[in-house]
Amino acid sequence: MIIIPARLSSNRLPNKVLAEINNKPMIIWCAEVAKQVDDVCIATDSQEVIDVAKKYGFNAIMTDKNHQSGSDRIKEAADILGLDDNDLVINMQGDEPFLEPEILGSVKQKLKSIQQRDFVMVSCYKEIDELKAEDPNLVKVILDKNEDAIYFSRSKIPYNRDNTPHQYFGHIGIYGFNKKSLDEFVKMKGTLEHIEKLEQLRVIENGKKIAMIKVETKSFGIDTKDDLLKAREYAKSCN
Repeated sequence: MIIIPARLSSNRLPNKVLAEINNKPMIIWCAEVAKQVDDVCIATDSQEVIDVAKKYGFNAIMTDKNHQSGSDRIKEAADILGLDDNDLVINMQGDEPFLEPEILGSVKQKLKSIQQRDFVMVSCYKEIDELKAEDPNLVKVILDKNEDAIYFSRSKIPYNRDNTPHQYFGHIGIYGFNKKSLDEFVKMKGTLEHIEKLEQLRVIENGKKIAMIKVETKSFGIDTKDDLLKAREYAKSCN
């Protein structure tokens, strides 16, 4: 099951999940990508989003308006849907309409391959250049030899003391769990996530592993009016 959290309010771009890109709401672009890989459900706090989803033939369910994160919202949705502990759940962001379906497929396959772990969680990363690694809005990740995450940061990591050539990795905010691990994730506590404003750090701080997948993508998140204009132009080039 791919669940797309779709909170209607947004500080930087109000009602962005319903913003139109080539005459189609952003959330529907995302759902159409997701349906190429698995069953899809939109988890929202808005009747307007539910109505739009139904218009385009997608399942949508109402969730609490007070959730602090998308992960909390998809957890409630998974409960409403009656998913079992071993069912797989992918959290796809509702503001990445150009995400390649192959990436979601890779997350699904990776989840299946690590089911023996006591905590099952998967995310993605891509190569970035050193200049992009300086951007605090682009989250960086460093990995161990098994391609599990060691740490995520808004800072440039690792610190390159001798200025030797090094490949940096940018995190892509897609998360996959089994239902049991999703339930565990939303109950975890930690301090690092509040410092960096990165909820995935609670996993590292609690001694659990996040399996990472290297991907190539042209996708980008939409957070501002400029991003939306860029998305509309990009969508024209995709036609």
